Amino acid sequence: MLERKLQGKGAVLVEGPKWCGKTTTSARMAQSVLKLGDTSVLRSSRQLAEMNPALLLRGETPRLIDEWQTIPALWDSIRSEVDDRSMMGQFILTGSAVPVNSAEIVHTGTGRIGRLTMRPMSLWESGESTGDISLGSLFDQPEEIFAENQLDNVEQIAYLICRGGWPQATMMNGTVALDQARDYYDSVVNYDIQRADGVDRDPERVKLLMRSYARHQGASVNYSVICADMKSNDNISLNDDTVASYVKALKKIFVVEDMRAWNPNLRSKTAVRTSDTRYFADPSIGVAALGIGPMDFLNDLNTFGLFFETLAVRDLRVFADALDGELYHYRDKSGLECDAVLHRRNGTYGLIEIKLGGDGLIEDGAANLKSLAERIDTTRMKAPSFMMVLIGTGAYAYRRKDGVYVVPIGCLRP
Repeated sequence: MLERKLQGKGAVLVEGPKWCGKTTTSARMAQSVLKLGDTSVLRSSRQLAEMNPALLLRGETPRLIDEWQTIPALWDSIRSEVDDRSMMGQFILTGSAVPVNSAEIVHTGTGRIGRLTMRPMSLWESGESTGDISLGSLFDQPEEIFAENQLDNVEQIAYLICRGGWPQATMMNGTVALDQARDYYDSVVNYDIQRADGVDRDPERVKLLMRSYARHQGASVNYSVICADMKSNDNISLNDDTVASYVKALKKIFVVEDMRAWNPNLRSKTAVRTSDTRYFADPSIGVAALGIGPMDFLNDLNTFGLFFETLAVRDLRVFADALDGELYHYRDKSGLECDAVLHRRNGTYGLIEIKLGGDGLIEDGAANLKSLAERIDTTRMKAPSFMMVLIGTGAYAYRRKDGVYVVPIGCLRP
């Protein structure tokens, strides 16, 4: 995706959570690097930027500007340099935070600077999924699919949720790998959120907020619910605006990534709920916030199911980007829900229910999907290309007699 973007834009901005592999991936395509994440380099670069920022952009191309947001003024210089050179693939910018002083940026970079969101690794990228079933191929509505699930083990799935998709953690084992998400969480609480917008924030409040977010993953709750939950766990003075500011800060450093609601054309006048659904960028962040581990999931299947959903949403978002689409959720006033809708730019879309596993849950998921499909007005929009129940445990990927696909996450790829 980065290679394609560089062929069509003078510069590409790669954004995403800290430690998800932005710099490593970008460096593999770069011919020269300016590491603004290095304190000594940043100090001298700031001085040079005040005199002549164009000097910082000299070097073989593509030139990687790592943690560019530490010197926001570079944005306009890069845009101008792209115009002057009139060539594609000149710069790669990486950043794990939205610039604090965004007022320093005059131009948006439209037409010159492309954007790419990078997330922690999907199970296919980290090697836990066989990739035998292509999500993209389901849009062609195959009459039959088959794959054997090599990840049909609840203990292993629980472990992978807690480990997360952090590249370095995927190369470790046991508790050492689990420690990485906890360290990430500690860094967010005590340091990273402070640099999001220059506001000094109470680490204890950040912990309360992240615990509440973890408890409400996959739910369309408003800030008043989160605020009440935080108050019930500590005697603190808090209001909805304060909660909103904390959430905004977490979004700026890509810790949380809520999912927007899907609004299809329906046959009936059913009111569609438009609230965002709450998610972390990776399930391991919520695990660390609650201070739990793999064995806790095995003793609480409801919580296990919620965190598996977050894992599945992370992977589906990665795949949606590769398939030129976006992920949404659906919920209407009657209570009918669909965990994920993968809607591509060409207008095709797939309906997806996420279940940990078991015949009963698969049956419930398939029934939900068919109920939603029946409500869609196909005279005003396309019918769904496919319906899929994405599961954790289950021996095989297959197509049911009613046309609904059942696919273990351990078999899926873009």
